[in-house]
Amino acid sequence: MKPENSSSGGNLTNGTPAQQNQNAAANVLRSQIDALYGDNPVVATPQPQVQAQTLTHSKQVIQPQGQADAEVNPYNRTHSAHPQPQAEQWKQYHSAWQTYYQKYYEGYYASQTAATAQQTPSQPAEAIGSGATASSFFSQKTDLEVTTEELNKDQALYELRQKLLGKVQDSAKKIRGSRHFVPIIASLSVVLIFVFLQYNRVFIATVNAYVSPGTISPQNIVIDPSGDASVSADPRLIIPKINVDVPVVYDVGNDYNSQMAAMSNGVAHFAIPGASSHPGQVGNTVLSGHSSNDLFDGGDYKFIFAQLEKMAVGDTVYANYKSVRYTYVVTKMEVVKPTQVNKLVYPTDKPILTLITCTPLGTSRDRLLVTAEQVSPDPTAASTAPVNDGTSSDASIPGNSPTFVERIFGAR
Repeated sequence: MKPENSSSGGNLTNGTPAQQNQNAAANVLRSQIDALYGDNPVVATPQPQVQAQTLTHSKQVIQPQGQADAEVNPYNRTHSAHPQPQAEQWKQYHSAWQTYYQKYYEGYYASQTAATAQQTPSQPAEAIGSGATASSFFSQKTDLEVTTEELNKDQALYELRQKLLGKVQDSAKKIRGSRHFVPIIASLSVVLIFVFLQYNRVFIATVNAYVSPGTISPQNIVIDPSGDASVSADPRLIIPKINVDVPVVYDVGNDYNSQMAAMSNGVAHFAIPGASSHPGQVGNTVLSGHSSNDLFDGGDYKFIFAQLEKMAVGDTVYANYKSVRYTYVVTKMEVVKPTQVNKLVYPTDKPILTLITCTPLGTSRDRLLVTAEQVSPDPTAASTAPVNDGTSSDASIPGNSPTFVERIFGAR
């Protein structure tokens, strides 16, 4: 069924211009309908050129159709790709959102700050309005945020300490609960005890080498070594440089046991054939003392010569003997082996004093000999050297007592 042509559309030239446009549009629609449902194809009829105008009722612009429009299939649709947004459009899009959020939070923090200022009298709101902007409040942290951050740091440190402490305690429990713990501790204890028993003299002698023994008496500090001074009859050895003031035990045997017993009470007179003089006599007077000895040995003079290595040529040594003070000046220092007793025996026409001790500290490996010549009283007035008393010269130079290992294995 075909729609009938309206009588009003027969003539495009009749009526007002608006009616003419309507009639032209109606004719175009009729031709399209005829092309779809009619038996005969639509014959394109020339249409008058009509100036396009905007319809007031639909606000659409209708263009006149030509002959080519009748040949177009209305169901043959083509779709173009949707245009993608450009980079500049994306920037504008994000900038718009950023501006929105910034203004939103600026207003939010400004209102929060104003409310806080009203609650805190010490911070008036005028200071907020005059000296700060909304952007500055946006970048600042509130008191609650700062406090929360500090609490989080303290809590984190506390938790870390607790974890470390817990790990240490767990490890300690595992070690204590281990069946290998007790044997290990026992072994370490035995080793430490052994080391102390063997090397205690090294530790203590080293300390004494740098700490003055403090045994010298102020009355024994000599100002004029050549002057006469009244001294007691007790024989003593005084060395001001190393702060030594020690008793001397004369006329004891030169064997090991006699020397050890004498050195427990001071320094011992080591008399051998060719070196058995006493102070004030021509010849060599030899005195031996400990530089380091075992802590568990008896006597108060186990470290009396711990600083003897500090002596030098030209230092002064005093020997009180039979109420006379003899002054000696150091002339030589040397280190010898314990068996080199011949280093003490040599011809001389002067009164000589030789001090003996073990070196290095804490060992009995070598012997240090400090030789000094008498300068006061007048050495030319010294008495003659004693004749050989017949004691054996096979003795070695005395030293320290045996160490812990030497005592176990019977070595001296």
